[in-house]
Amino acid sequence: MALIKKLNHMAPRFGRHCYFSEGAAIIGDVCMGDDCTVWFNAVLRGDVHFIKLGNRVNIQDGSCLHTLNGKAPIIIGDDVTVGHNVTLHGCEVKSGALIGMGSTVLDHAVIGHGAIVAAGALVLKNTVIGDGELWGGVPARFIKKVNPEQAHELNATYAQHYIMYSDWYRESDTNPDRTLYCTTSEEYEAENEKQA
Repeated sequence: MALIKKLNHMAPRFGRHCYFSEGAAIIGDVCMGDDCTVWFNAVLRGDVHFIKLGNRVNIQDGSCLHTLNGKAPIIIGDDVTVGHNVTLHGCEVKSGALIGMGSTVLDHAVIGHGAIVAAGALVLKNTVIGDGELWGGVPARFIKKVNPEQAHELNATYAQHYIMYSDWYRESDTNPDRTLYCTTSEEYEAENEKQA
C-alpha cells in the first residue's frame, strides 16, 4: 500500500478514481484531480511548498516530485505523463506535456502545453519550454516543434492507458492471494504451490 502522510497540519487531497501503488509516498500539501495514478516507489513530497496535479496525471515508477522551500511549488496540468525515474523540482508542467524517462526538471522551469522533454534530459532552472516543443540533452536544448495533433494524441493515449492499467491493479488488489511477498524464488515457489 502507499504511504500517505499528513505533515504540519497539511493532508494530501485527492479527486475521484485515483490509484496509488505499493511503495508510493504522498506527503503533506499535495492535491490531485481525478483519475491520477502514482506508481511503485514514486515520491510526492509536499513538505515545504504545495504540489498540485490536474486530472489524468500519471507519475510513473521511481519518480520524485519536490518543491523549493516557500519559493517554487510543483504545478502539473491535465493529461500529463511523468515517465519512470523522473525528478521534478519546483517547476510547472502544463497540460498535455510528456516528461521522458530519467529526465530532471529544475526550479522555476516551465514546460509548455503539449511539450515533450526527451528521456534523460536535464532542464535547468528558469528554462521556459514553449508549447509543442521537443527539448532534449544535458543541458536540455530546443530540438524541434512537435505536430500539435500528434502530441495531443500521444499524451492523451498515455493518460488513458495509465487509467486502464490502474483498473487492472485495482482488480488484482481485490484478491490478496494474487500478491505474494517473498524474499527468494524458493519462497515464491512454495507460496505458489500452497495456493494451487
